Amino acid sequence: MRKWTAIRPHSLLVNGVKPEKYESSGAQLLSDIYHARVKDWPKFFKMDGLSKLGFLCSELLLREEGETRPGEGEYREDRAVLLFGRTSSLCADRSYQQTIEDAQNYYPSPAIFVYTLPNIVTGEICIRNHYRGESCFYVLAERDAALMASVISEAFDDDVTDSVLFGWLDCASADEFEGFTALARRGESREAMEKDMEKMFAALRQDTESARSRSCGTLGGAEKMNEDI
Repeated sequence: MRKWTAIRPHSLLVNGVKPEKYESSGAQLLSDIYHARVKDWPKFFKMDGLSKLGFLCSELLLREEGETRPGEGEYREDRAVLLFGRTSSLCADRSYQQTIEDAQNYYPSPAIFVYTLPNIVTGEICIRNHYRGESCFYVLAERDAALMASVISEAFDDDVTDSVLFGWLDCASADEFEGFTALARRGESREAMEKDMEKMFAALRQDTESARSRSCGTLGGAEKMNEDI
């Protein structure tokens, strides 16, 4: 199975395994992962939640793959970035709406407005890694491995693209998000991509169920403590 990385509000997964434990969650977890794993891209702190999520997922994936970033003035046209998600730029949209909805306190923010397009996250990844290949963010009603694999496969119809950084990114709010990224390479079958994505989705569902079980266990323990008191 291909290498992949995922970030949820409560955990970081690398190939389905948690490489280290973080005490934080939500937006603070993203900052903690950046400080622990990246450190050298100050633009991170200007990004919206969706871009932070995509940036970190891609950054950790490429390090896991052992890839070397092109040098200054060098670029890659053979790498495409194709991302998918359900909530699009909803988080940034809501933030921007707050700056324009009150006529008495009207202060539209260019810094927020720029992130009201979901494909900005693909741009952030391309800028960081010097990619000049195809890039796009597709908004889907739900995770659909077959459709995603079909779109990714079509990216190889040209004579330039040799690999695709793909993933699923959702960021409904600063503390409610889910993202994963992986690489597809020329020559892979659409069926193999779809199969691997289904395995990733299953691992994410399992992680969610485990988190819920831990939460219920903690809640049950607190209730028992209160009864004892």
